Amino acid sequence: MDASSTKLPIHEHPLASSARFHGHCQGCGKSGNYYGGYLCNDPECRVVMFHKECAESPLEINHPSHPEHPLLLTQNPPRSKCDLCGKYLFVHDFPYFYHCSICDFNVDTSCARKPPLPLHHPDPQEPPFFLIKENQSQKLCRVCEQPVCGKYHYGRPSCDEYVHLECVDVAEKVKHLPFHPDHPLEYTTSTYGEDQKSCILCGVTLEGVLYHCSTCDFSMCLGCVITPPPLVIEHPKTHEHQLTLSTRQISFTCNVCGVPDNRSSYSCLPCGFTVHRSCIDMPQVIIINRHNHRLSYTNHLGPGFSDCGVCRRPVDQLRGAYSCSICPTYAVHSKCATTIRVWDGINLEGIPEEIEDLPFKVVGDDNMMINHFSHEEHNLRLTSENVISDETTLCAACVYPLNDSGPIYSCVECDYFLHEKCANLPMKIQHVSYSGQFVLHASGGEGPEGDLFDCLVCDKTSTGFRYTYDVFNLDVHCSSVSEPFVYDGHLHPLYYEPEASITTCDTCQNTVFYHVLKCDVCEFSVDFSCATLPKA
Repeated sequence: MDASSTKLPIHEHPLASSARFHGHCQGCGKSGNYYGGYLCNDPECRVVMFHKECAESPLEINHPSHPEHPLLLTQNPPRSKCDLCGKYLFVHDFPYFYHCSICDFNVDTSCARKPPLPLHHPDPQEPPFFLIKENQSQKLCRVCEQPVCGKYHYGRPSCDEYVHLECVDVAEKVKHLPFHPDHPLEYTTSTYGEDQKSCILCGVTLEGVLYHCSTCDFSMCLGCVITPPPLVIEHPKTHEHQLTLSTRQISFTCNVCGVPDNRSSYSCLPCGFTVHRSCIDMPQVIIINRHNHRLSYTNHLGPGFSDCGVCRRPVDQLRGAYSCSICPTYAVHSKCATTIRVWDGINLEGIPEEIEDLPFKVVGDDNMMINHFSHEEHNLRLTSENVISDETTLCAACVYPLNDSGPIYSCVECDYFLHEKCANLPMKIQHVSYSGQFVLHASGGEGPEGDLFDCLVCDKTSTGFRYTYDVFNLDVHCSSVSEPFVYDGHLHPLYYEPEASITTCDTCQNTVFYHVLKCDVCEFSVDFSCATLPKA
């Protein structure tokens, strides 16, 4: 991603240009591989993406579907339905529409870019299509053969032909230069089964629209036909030389991710460098939920590294990967590091590391008194004496008894206690269960922080401190689990598995469907409830 950023009216934060991205465009809601778009790298947005056309959309338009008033580009209008194509958009819950507040009329950004009436047919001898307002017609779309009833659509009533707005880009035949110059590609549908087809360019196999040449057994998906990848890409962070797209299926091993494949790719002929389309423009600096430090991407890993920190399989020293400058043997495959379960999608290149917030301030000169964020009204004093013998007196953070747990902080004015280790809990953490950053919240008081909550991974109800990301909560015990996890009573380290595939916990014999710690060497599994039980 280009380090420079551009402030565009469509979004509150600066947007950085991207050579390639894959995902949902915030503007139009469409998903796929796109080139020359924009990304928002602000952590609050969690990687908002825009097509170039969507990001540069005008703030006001006059549209033939609503000639009464101009339409203003509006984020998250009262309704999330486009009144032309009838589709709902739920892109991060804040989609963009061209909106008329007087009439409560919406047009999504994709439909707003459709041709104004009339829409001319490729054959100039035939009459054009006109935009027809929604009606109760039972006619079928000539492309998808679904009813056009209740939607705006293009039609030629004299020819009894109608087309949905979203089907306008779908032609019955295309001659796609330069990807397949010999024969036209015909519109067809692909179904799962023996005749299953996949796109020669992106490799996606779908049940739905494909363009296919039966003579050559060559197929392209609708997305690659409408928005084909560029033949040539210059992206120095991926490779120092120009990369050229192969329009044929070839066997190769990607130099960026190390995964062998058999499809179209980009390559540098002088260097023998070959890369997946999806591996161009890898983020340069990231943090993942399996490691405590930032990781940097390198095109050539080199010797001396241990197995991948996510999948635990060997890393190829001749391929690209992510490595840690602090931990000399730690590395992660680029594909493993950038999956949605592991990475939060934020490229930290050029962003300085945050100074870690402390959970308390030291009061006085003896370092024995603190003012903790969870109990700011009074100070807490550290003591190593076992002054509490009542088993019902609990630490406010972990909700475990104070007895025989080492030094504690006690309030000088009321009955508020924290174990020393709980008083030092970090304010922000990464956790193996989710790719977002969790923030520490205290228990007690009014509002949601004083309510009961259920832990995401052990499903226990707690009133203690919680780590929160979005709607997810972790209790103090589960938040401390990291990889490799050493479990008392088992010889080998354990690793996190998000989906347990109906596993039985070997400690309590309960069935586990999600969130389990498993052994790579033997068939041992333990759920988070048992893994975090206090030591006897």
